[in-house]
Amino acid sequence: MSVLMLFCCTFFNLPKTADILMVPYSFLALGDSYTIGECVAETERFPEQTVELLRSKGIAVQTPRIVATTGWTTDELEQGIRDARITGTYDIVTLLIGVNNQYRGRDLAEYRDQFTSLLQQAVGFAGNRPSHVVVLSIPDWGVTPFAADRERAAIAAQIDAYNVANKDIAASMGVHWINITPYTREAAHDITLVASDGLHPSGKDYARWAADLAAWLPQALH
Repeated sequence: MSVLMLFCCTFFNLPKTADILMVPYSFLALGDSYTIGECVAETERFPEQTVELLRSKGIAVQTPRIVATTGWTTDELEQGIRDARITGTYDIVTLLIGVNNQYRGRDLAEYRDQFTSLLQQAVGFAGNRPSHVVVLSIPDWGVTPFAADRERAAIAAQIDAYNVANKDIAASMGVHWINITPYTREAAHDITLVASDGLHPSGKDYARWAADLAAWLPQALH
């Protein structure tokens, strides 16, 4: 009897990490080229690198499901989500969208409305748990070689305005917001942070986004 009691006490007092190891978390990543990882290997995308970092911490996470395509704007992501016919809920949901709205000169007010709708959907995909959703800021492509002949200061100002919008919307919904934009601006002085196309981030830059995500998510998942 004493052996049985000892087993029961030990079993029911196992740390939460044991539960994490037994039931892998699910991960849904929504976005555009920055989420699909244009010009980098699949293993270098930030969702995949995040999963590997979490696994290294003893946190079991499934291979992320990615709904993202290079060039997508907010309304195109909305259509992509409809086409994907997402069912069920996910333990982790990330949202990064807006650079193509800015690139095409779309209205900021339109972005606010459509981003709000997307984030509401993201929270729904997370089982109405805002703490399980993370918004990433929009990178500044204006510092890349691709933008050498563009008005870089204007691009930076527009990106900042878009990021103020998505940060405010995230805060209003109780969703965590991670600012990765400063990382991308370091590409102005470090070309290794840029992929071979001279525009998108390299796996080296994505690794820093993943590190920030992996540092935040364990507390959100408990």
